[in-house]
Amino acid sequence: MKTADYIPRFLHAQGITHVFELVGGMTTHLVDSLYRFNQVQVVSMHHEQGAAFAADAMGRITGLPAVAMATSGPGATNLLTGIGSCYFDSSPAVFITGQVNRDEQKGDRPIRQLGFQETDIVSMAAPITKAAWRVREPEDVPALLKDAFVLAMSGRPGPVLLDIPMDVQRMDIDVAEPTKLAELPSAGIDMSEVRAILAAMGAARRPLILVGGGLRASRAGSLFRRFVDHLHIPVVNTLLAVDALPYDHPLRIGMIGSYGNRWANTAIGLSDYVLVLGSRLDVRQTGADVASFKANRTIYHVDCDPGEINNRISGCGYMVADLGTFLHAAESLARSTSCPEHHWWVDELSELRARWPDTAELDDIKGINPNVFMHQLSAASHNAASFVVDVGQHQMWAAQSVELTPAQTFITSAGMGAMGFGLPAAIGTAFSYPGRPIVLIAGDGSFQLNIQELQTVARNRLAIKMVVINNQCHGMVRQFQESYFDARYQSTYWGYSAPDFARVANAYGLEGCTVSDPDAVRGALQWLWRDPEAPCLLQVMVDTFANAYPKLAFGRPITEMEPFATPLGMEST
Repeated sequence: MKTADYIPRFLHAQGITHVFELVGGMTTHLVDSLYRFNQVQVVSMHHEQGAAFAADAMGRITGLPAVAMATSGPGATNLLTGIGSCYFDSSPAVFITGQVNRDEQKGDRPIRQLGFQETDIVSMAAPITKAAWRVREPEDVPALLKDAFVLAMSGRPGPVLLDIPMDVQRMDIDVAEPTKLAELPSAGIDMSEVRAILAAMGAARRPLILVGGGLRASRAGSLFRRFVDHLHIPVVNTLLAVDALPYDHPLRIGMIGSYGNRWANTAIGLSDYVLVLGSRLDVRQTGADVASFKANRTIYHVDCDPGEINNRISGCGYMVADLGTFLHAAESLARSTSCPEHHWWVDELSELRARWPDTAELDDIKGINPNVFMHQLSAASHNAASFVVDVGQHQMWAAQSVELTPAQTFITSAGMGAMGFGLPAAIGTAFSYPGRPIVLIAGDGSFQLNIQELQTVARNRLAIKMVVINNQCHGMVRQFQESYFDARYQSTYWGYSAPDFARVANAYGLEGCTVSDPDAVRGALQWLWRDPEAPCLLQVMVDTFANAYPKLAFGRPITEMEPFATPLGMEST
């Protein structure tokens, strides 16, 4: 069969239901083959970055490598930010780029380019992929596709790129019909070591579990919840694990880190034993003062990547293991063991939470309080399958205050921290949860980066409830300028502007509404959900000078947060 005809058949055999793309000359064979095969839906986006972010979200949710395609040259380079997002946040994905015909490639010639739009995307993508391969012969495609899928899902999940010349796509290959790949085998684990971890944690006076994005990557969410219920130990989470426990779970404490809940950061400071599950303990989680983060407490780190262990925080006990494998063993042991309960410790943390509620961090704000709004939005959005959140102050307000039900997921960009992630990721999420509505939370600055994907939402009539928190500035950097540049707001407030997003939605054939009065929020949310299946946009006006608090005072221990503490130096993130 034609090489391009084999690819959709292979994807279908692996359970891939969608391919996100923006068409170009070097992918026309692939697009035509997908169309004629008609078993894998082609989702045509309006920017290749949008296609990559959509694939990122779908890969996180399904656990299968999501697929995005782009043509050579600018199409391929436009994928790079989304590829990096997959790499840093451990999202399984396979990216397929079209390339110019092999006889149009410059090879070793000392020239910049031979074929039109010829670009060495393999070299560019190599540092932010698990592998990037240039296809040399049509007969190599079946094996490379198989290897790409296996690699994307093995160990720490991530992206793989295949660059396929156009002449290779149109050539015939003699190959059998593709079949589903076998499941990857699970590695063994030392049960005595797992038993020792649980014993040490049970003996601690103030134990904590810190869970990170590795939990989603390992597909072990249900195991984790059962494990926690058996242990009765409080849990704090990173930005990528906001949905590790539902909001009303009695052992859920909250998010730690630079913009963590004040009481959750305090919990770290009070703890004497921390079991870290699938978190790389980066500076956004620990702060710059790593000595105080470690202090006299025991930290035990479980991660599938040995390079992440004892990297920034030294002196940790550790186990290199897939988190799913670890939790399967640990949950089994916890279920059959009498675990000491820590009610007084949980009660102490609950008292701290009552003393420093998230809704009081901006108690003097004019107009809509964004933390209060997140609680109101959550209460109105129980029908949503997922909250997808872009990057900026709104991301921190959402992570601090959103109330997730047991079945809801929380999708955001962490390692790359890419503005513009939200809308295309919401599209990928909507296709991952067919027939169920999605809530998108974006800021005015981030929403403008991929605003063209409103057309993708409109054309596919996706049930995305878009909430744009409009403070008419690039709020997170404006807050940075307030702290470190004597409130000189160049390019964040001065020289920046945003449109009326409700009217922009109207231009795309979508309904839009604006709310600025706290007393009108309830009615605005009723409007947002009056038809759960209809896409619509709610613009929420927020004070330009609202800050995301609390915020870790850079250089100080994790327990010392702005505005009550001042930074010791200028942060670099």
